[in-house]
Amino acid sequence: MKKVFKLSLVMLLAFTVVLAGCGNNNAKNAANGETNAGTNGGTNAAKSDFKFGMVTDIGGVNDKSFNQSAWEALQALEKETGSSVKYLQSKSNADYEPNLNQFVKDGYNLTWGIGFDLGDAIKKVAGENANANLAIIDSVVDAPNVASVTFSENEGSFLVGVVAGLTTKTNKVAFIGGMESPVIKRFEVGFKAGVTAVNPDAKVTITYAGAYDKPDTGKSLAATLYNDGNDIIFPAAGATGNGVFNEAKSRNKAGGAKVWVIGVDKDQSIEFGTDVTLTSMIKRVDEAVKKVSKEVIDGTFKGGTTTVLGLKDNGVGISDTSKVNVSEEILAKVEDYKKQIIDGTIKVPTE
Repeated sequence: MKKVFKLSLVMLLAFTVVLAGCGNNNAKNAANGETNAGTNGGTNAAKSDFKFGMVTDIGGVNDKSFNQSAWEALQALEKETGSSVKYLQSKSNADYEPNLNQFVKDGYNLTWGIGFDLGDAIKKVAGENANANLAIIDSVVDAPNVASVTFSENEGSFLVGVVAGLTTKTNKVAFIGGMESPVIKRFEVGFKAGVTAVNPDAKVTITYAGAYDKPDTGKSLAATLYNDGNDIIFPAAGATGNGVFNEAKSRNKAGGAKVWVIGVDKDQSIEFGTDVTLTSMIKRVDEAVKKVSKEVIDGTFKGGTTTVLGLKDNGVGISDTSKVNVSEEILAKVEDYKKQIIDGTIKVPTE
């Protein structure tokens, strides 16, 4: 009897060690961002177990524009759910693929690519890592493990074009793009269509900076355009557009004819002030990033899908602070055009 008891005690101790080992492995997996549900998430995983990575384009995380909006969304998600979030900044196109691969290798539950320029890199990394979840803003990547989110920038740009066309004192306004692409083209043609719809006599000058990370170039282009009599400039150029604001602020401080800038992607009056920001074309990158990321946590993430957000989805629009500098009469016109775009009466061009 004593022998049997000793044997049972030994077996019990062995079983306890095995259980402890399993517990340690589970804790270790959680610390590495791994869950019982794998990279796809699910109900077996605590929200705090999830890890979300974001790779910026060359504009950088502090571009005061859409990279920053995306990062702020992930920071809000971290605060709300306890998930871990991290970004890697790309200094050149060559950084895209290794940055994406770093998150995939480290077992992140979702890796974001911010900007159309990351499309090829996302496609390659997704193809080489079938079990990884990826998502991209401003481009469509045809892969079963990638969620693509694009926006109807032309519709929001039409509305700020209406504001510009009805506000200009010189009948000369301008657009500065970062680099030529389908996305920036939608900003350009939408803006021009809005100006022309309400002020056919206004001249719209179009120019491209060729970069998203050159504030000095933006400042120089803005100086030339303002010198030529343009009193409103709409830059869709990432951090390059920050230079446009700097030039406008300097001119307004020095006196002379008042000049304006139209913000892009987020309410840029928060950063640069309402003294120089006429209005802003809001692109709700933050809401899109937060929504798709939450789908990973909820276990409802769907790769191989494309979401297009326009005026009817509240995916684009104009900033609430527009009322500081834009008259009620003009804002009423904007609202009327918005309704016509949503109901299909007006078709805003895309190219």
